[in-house]
Amino acid sequence: MASTEGSQPLDASERAELLRLRAQVAESAGVRRRGLHNALRWTLSGFLILLVALLMVGSLVARFTSSEIMDTDRYVQTVAPLASQPEVQAEIADQVTDQLFARLDIEKITADALTALTETAPRVPQQVVGLAPVIAGQAKSFIHETVLSVVQTDQFERAWVEANRIAHQKLVAVATGDTSVVEIDEKGTVSVPLGPILTNVGDQLVQRGFAFADKIPDIDVEFVLFQSSDLVKAQKAVRALNSAATWLPWLAVVAAIGAVFAAPRGQRLRALALVGLGVAVATALLGLALNVARSVYIDDIPSDVLSPAAASAIVDTLSVPLKTTVRAFFALGVVVALVGYLTGGSRSALAVRSGFRRGVDALRRLGADRPPRPYEVWAARLRVPLRVAIAAVAVAILLFWRYPTGLVVGLIALFAVVALVALEAVARPGVVAAEASADSPADLPG
Repeated sequence: MASTEGSQPLDASERAELLRLRAQVAESAGVRRRGLHNALRWTLSGFLILLVALLMVGSLVARFTSSEIMDTDRYVQTVAPLASQPEVQAEIADQVTDQLFARLDIEKITADALTALTETAPRVPQQVVGLAPVIAGQAKSFIHETVLSVVQTDQFERAWVEANRIAHQKLVAVATGDTSVVEIDEKGTVSVPLGPILTNVGDQLVQRGFAFADKIPDIDVEFVLFQSSDLVKAQKAVRALNSAATWLPWLAVVAAIGAVFAAPRGQRLRALALVGLGVAVATALLGLALNVARSVYIDDIPSDVLSPAAASAIVDTLSVPLKTTVRAFFALGVVVALVGYLTGGSRSALAVRSGFRRGVDALRRLGADRPPRPYEVWAARLRVPLRVAIAAVAVAILLFWRYPTGLVVGLIALFAVVALVALEAVARPGVVAAEASADSPADLPG
């Protein structure tokens, strides 16, 4: 029986075409699978990068809460400069003067004295009684000048520090809701007792011959440092942040490492750059939020409680540690992003690295003059992991440095730059040898 046309065996050319088509289909399916696999890895990496940004913001706020609200020594160190702030000195002088003047009622005492004078001395006209407000105004100016001179002394600065140690107990109580320590009002007021200052004012008035100094009653005056009902509302959040201050930074570091290694192979340096960019954006938004919160707070606090000038000085002083840390981590995020970008595979990064390599070659006069040493080959093969490790160490040092200053940030950045340059210099002979070898063109990561 003759075979049909469809059952005839394939000749060599037809079979080759069939195999080629099958290979194309298999390759297309492989490309789709790899594309889906890479998309899933980038999705996971992107989620972890977002988590890094959130954890970084939480870490900064938690560390600030733990150090400034819960650490008495640190808190006192932060608020101590307020004693020399002209706005704060003027506000304290105004409040103490108003309290003294209200309780002494100098105008009434003066009016009574002038009335008695006109009765005992007929030649004194009755109109002198009208001078009581003028004399009282001069007395108030005299008291204000005396109070201001007291708050401008070194003795006041020492009293201010001790008073703030007492005030810190109330701050902790308000923030944590501990009603066993002090009574917490719904306004969330944190104030400094001014009793010792009033005692010094009374002594100064006596020394200056102020006639009514002996009539100054005992006054329990407190200078409001901070007042916000939001602090009372956020008591649970404050306690949680204080507890999380230790482990949140570790979670941020773990998430950053996970974000880099979750990215597809060959794209991990790009992921590192995105991690740095995420940190920079998150800290920039946090800094913007702090500025907005500052404006809202100053607008909300009543002027009879604290003047806008004094409120601004106090808020700016209290927020210095947090703002310094925010700026430091913004700079660090930018540095990490640049490191990840410049060590990646983009054309611009390759051009920068090419120029850098030429500079290193010129510096070390390397090339084919000698074979690379074993440690140089090892450094060349592990350049990418070593770069990531240097960046991670710099981040960890800054993250766990309790109170980073501008000098600390600068030294850490300098350390990272020097370490990266040293790594490239050490690895360069191995890179040159690998590039010259036709047998192992893929030994080194790009």
